[in-house]
Amino acid sequence: MSGKLGIGIIGCGNISAAYFRLAPLFRGLEVRACADIAPAVAEARAAEFGVRAESVEALLADPDIDVVINLTIPAAHFGVTKAALEAGKHVYSEKPFVLGVEEGLELKTLADAKGLRVGSAPDTFLGGAQQLARRLIDDGALGTITAGTAFVLSHGMEMWHPNPGFFFLPGGGPMLDLGPYQVAALINLIGPVRRVAAMTGAATPTRLVTADGPVKDQEIPVETPTTVQALMEFESGALVMINASWDVWGHRHRQPIELYGTEGTLFVPDPNWFGGTVEVAGRDGTVREEVWEHPLGVPNDTRPGGTLANYRTAGLADMAAAILEGREARCGLERALHGIDVMTSILRSGETGRFIELQTTCTRPEALDPDAARALLA
Repeated sequence: MSGKLGIGIIGCGNISAAYFRLAPLFRGLEVRACADIAPAVAEARAAEFGVRAESVEALLADPDIDVVINLTIPAAHFGVTKAALEAGKHVYSEKPFVLGVEEGLELKTLADAKGLRVGSAPDTFLGGAQQLARRLIDDGALGTITAGTAFVLSHGMEMWHPNPGFFFLPGGGPMLDLGPYQVAALINLIGPVRRVAAMTGAATPTRLVTADGPVKDQEIPVETPTTVQALMEFESGALVMINASWDVWGHRHRQPIELYGTEGTLFVPDPNWFGGTVEVAGRDGTVREEVWEHPLGVPNDTRPGGTLANYRTAGLADMAAAILEGREARCGLERALHGIDVMTSILRSGETGRFIELQTTCTRPEALDPDAARALLA
């Protein structure tokens, strides 16, 4: 294997554009081909970004492809990743990379047997803001973290996504679609979770699609919880409440994550992005902004309302470097699997009304300081 890994993308929907566009920011990556269940969609993306369009079968058999990026819908993630591993490819998947712990363990067994790696988004915890929050915790600014809150609140996807049906089916919902950002950020900051308890529900049995697209003005079924309120007990003893809902028209929760410690409070920005403002309050209650220069926190993407730091594929770049260097990837399988365990246990607790003990554990990922981040960039 050379110093640059050949990348093949399977699944050429909305999210694929970010991977095509941002992968060239990082060293060690070269997107060479793409595939989709709809060949015309793959051909359009291939023409847009100057790569080959192939069938899924041809891409998996292509010796020029070392790593498959799995950007299919959540229900297809397991099957596509398994097929890629059986074809001898490393895999980096969009979240959630599986829909249950058993699927994840099966992929781990297969990957280990073949000497391959599986990684998964989200990688936003590698961003400048989240890593600054991590540095403050590691430096003792909070003392011992005892509690916290996390919020991911909106009114769902049907108002902007052209084909949002899968978001409201099992494998979707706010917990499995957006919860991974909060959960991965918390694992990075605090560590693994011991047990969870939750209550879940849905405001309506259907949703009206108002976004332009093939199902505009149609009612789509809601078959997964759209409001989840849960409590996570971390192995460290910290207790963190998470509220994930697509039944909210407006709110005033200014900080997506707050962590409370024996020496202070940490205010953490939206973990769906790589940048944002990090603030900390000491025992006197005075809130101050913390800053540092981190290459993955520099705004580079224009969105409604301003510019944001968007470095999706950083996790893939780190996995590629980890493969070449023979080290653990920060967005590796064990950590992603623990995140799946957390989220599916929360949903199961909502169904059963019981505390759920986690089946898995993991370590905190290695911190990504500014020098380490610069080493990933092209």
